[in-house]
Amino acid sequence: MIKRTIIIKIMVFILCLLLVPDMSQTLYADEFIEEEALTELYTAEANGSKDNKLPQIEAGAAIVIDADSGRILYEKDAYSKRPIASTTKIMTAIVALENGNLDDRVKVSKRAASIWGSTIKLREGEELTLRELMYGMMLKSGNDAALAIAEHIGGTVENFVKMMNDKAKELGLRNTCFKTPHGLDVEGHYSTAYELALLTKYALKNPEFSKIVSTKSISITNRELYTTNEMLSLYPGADGVKTGYTGKAGRCLVTSAQRDGFRLISVVLFCSSRTKRAESSKKILDYAFNNYKPYELLKPNQKLGTVYVKRGLKNSATVVSVDGIKLPLSKEEKETLKSEIILNNTINSPVYKGVEVGTIRFFVNGKLIAQSDIKTAESVPAKTYRHYFFDVMDIWFKLVRG
Repeated sequence: MIKRTIIIKIMVFILCLLLVPDMSQTLYADEFIEEEALTELYTAEANGSKDNKLPQIEAGAAIVIDADSGRILYEKDAYSKRPIASTTKIMTAIVALENGNLDDRVKVSKRAASIWGSTIKLREGEELTLRELMYGMMLKSGNDAALAIAEHIGGTVENFVKMMNDKAKELGLRNTCFKTPHGLDVEGHYSTAYELALLTKYALKNPEFSKIVSTKSISITNRELYTTNEMLSLYPGADGVKTGYTGKAGRCLVTSAQRDGFRLISVVLFCSSRTKRAESSKKILDYAFNNYKPYELLKPNQKLGTVYVKRGLKNSATVVSVDGIKLPLSKEEKETLKSEIILNNTINSPVYKGVEVGTIRFFVNGKLIAQSDIKTAESVPAKTYRHYFFDVMDIWFKLVRG
């Protein structure tokens, strides 16, 4: 009887192993299931519209910003803290690029080789270049590549994570916290759609980062890599950036796209499927491209007038803008755009070049959208007693001759 009971228990245990899914992978494995065909991702509902109605999307949180100025062109719950899955690897990549050498040889540790979820099947003791691991991490979303990179750059994964958080603080990302370099679900690992967009805006200034995230496929040591980013194949002008997927984060996607030199960054978080994250990304990018155009409101060092100089060798000094301002505006905003210059009425001599003496501001519908300081473009020495003496003599001679 006892023997029969033991046999039954063993059979039940085996059946459980066969029939019960591995929840750690099914629910939480980043980029573990990307089975939908890319050519079927867009539905008719996702067609671009040239009207100015805000698009309705499925994503839990989303944003579109201008990659140059950072101006927000669309947002939906963009400031709430959320799990961000493998979009985490944007920070991993930029920290590695700024602190490492892409030609370094990296030896894969047991810890890196044994990570679950999406991997490029690294083996313990295998050596690849940091460059190859970067492609493995950003194209195929390799969690093993992310760990190998972290250990190489930081010495330990834990120290590398500290470097990630230090970089976040440096960039002013106050609602972002990293616990891992790969983004698998861990309590306290989060960011916002807005801050992910800001991080991407910064990262895209790095030429190597831009090159890697715009790559569709590449061959590295014993591997053929293909991007998980559907937008690179399906959206005109798309040139990055990163996908993500975990049970808590849902399907996530950060996209960069350009049209005629106008570059936008979109973020969608917590989508239910690959189809929905692609549709949501397309809708909000189409909305921004169709309703906004970039305008140069101000050039750097643009002449803006003069300011009166008291007791100077000249009565005035030329003033210019400190910054250039380029902003995307809608047709309505362009029509209501106004500028305002605020200058000091008088400045005392001596005047030095480059001294801030005022501000120029730009308004749309009465709302401040941009501003630049105004500075002096020349130096004006102060008058001395000698100069005043000659001024008096000059007046006296004119009176005598007059």
